[in-house]
Order: sequence, then C-alpha cells, then structure tokens
Amino acid sequence: MKIHHFRNATIVIEANNHFILVDPMLGPKGSLPPFTFFRFKPVKNPIVELPEISKTFLDKITHCVITHNHPDHIDKPAEDFLKEKNIPVFCSVKDKKTFIKKGLNIVKTIEYWTKSEFLGGSIEGIPAQHGYGFVAKPAGNVMGFFIQLPHQPSIYLSSDTIYKDAVDKVFRDYKPEISVVAAGSAQFDIFKPLLMTMDDILKFAKNAPGKVIANHMEAVNHCPTKRSSLKTKITELSLLEKVFIPEDGETLTF
Repeated sequence: MKIHHFRNATIVIEANNHFILVDPMLGPKGSLPPFTFFRFKPVKNPIVELPEISKTFLDKITHCVITHNHPDHIDKPAEDFLKEKNIPVFCSVKDKKTFIKKGLNIVKTIEYWTKSEFLGGSIEGIPAQHGYGFVAKPAGNVMGFFIQLPHQPSIYLSSDTIYKDAVDKVFRDYKPEISVVAAGSAQFDIFKPLLMTMDDILKFAKNAPGKVIANHMEAVNHCPTKRSSLKTKITELSLLEKVFIPEDGETLTF
C-alpha cells in the first residue's frame, strides 16, 4: 500500500490497482475565504497550492471516500472533478442526500459500526466528534472509516475528530495497522478547538497499535499546529519511527 499525501486531509490510497481519493480539496490557493479572521491571520484558503504530483494521480483515481461535507474536505473543484470523471463515491449515510443533490455518483452509503463491501474487502463507519464542547453541534456530521482491503494493511481514517471512546475502541478491538489523525488543532475565532489538541494528538500517537500518519496541517488558516512543532513533540516521546508527518506531495509506502 502507498499513501500519497496531497494537502490538508486529501490523500490517495494506492492498493491492489485501486487509487482511492480521500477528502478531496482540489481548488487553487486562495480559492476559499478565511476560516478565521481574528484568532489567526485571515488568509484565504487553501494557503498552499496543490503539489505537482497530484496531477499525476488525479488521472488514475478509481474511487473516492468522503468523511464529511466541509469545504476543506470537498470543495467545488473537487465536486466538478468527481462529476466529470463519474468517480464512484462512498460516504456517510447522513451525507447521501446532500452529495446526490451536488450530482456526485454515490455508489454506497456507510453507517456507524456497520461493515459494507468495499473493493473486495470492507469499509466501516466510525463515530467522530468534530470539536470539543458546543462547537461540535454546528460543525455537523462527520464519520471516520476503518478500511480493510485484501492483502493490504488495515487503515483507520479517524477524520476530523477529537479523541473520544470510539478512537480507543478502534485501537483496542480493530488494531489498525495504519491510523490517520487530523493534527492541525483547527479553531474558529470563538469556541473550543475543532480538532484534537496537541495533548490528544500525542495520546493518539502513543495509543495507536500500528503506524500513524498525521495530516491536516499547514494548508488552511484555522489550523495552528505546524509540522515542526509536532515533530519536536514526537521526537521527545521517541515515536519518530512510528509517526509519519508527510510533506505535501510526499508518498509513504507500507
């Protein structure tokens, strides 16, 4: 299995001749408004361009998995791409109506803690909570995924979530060989963080039974966590051989 990291939460899982696009944010730099104006510098999003390598893989995409309907996980250019190529899309049952209205080719909707057939293996919805306290309510529905493909390492896409009981359940009962964590610690101008704090990111890294990929950093203006600061913390905990912090355009092989 290869994981190609594009930007933010956008990755491509290459396995068994499939190229699975996850949470595509494909628009050019600055094509979306700032997500925060006062807490952090009000820069238009995304704050970086897509890496050149993305053009190579977008021509190969066979399927798409979307964790939730936020513009940093599926933007208008991504919608247009998926419609133009008629890419089969897998998503939460709670997002089905919205994505069908957008014209996406929804071939399967996923429910929490329920396995569904997926490319000869399975995909299962994992509960996620998009923020601490009240902010999780307006942040809306979000779903993580546990994916098992034939002859490949299992992968847990935890999605935009804080550390909650469901994360521990996946680690304890499912034992994913790869776990992906959104590590940007996103926060609006008001309310508590939308993603894990640094303490919870490190807890995730320590408790995960297999390798960890940390993404959702340095691409949108409401995510303050930098790769360098996370790497420093990971190094202090002697977890560098376990935790990968890919640069935009980097490929990880498992």
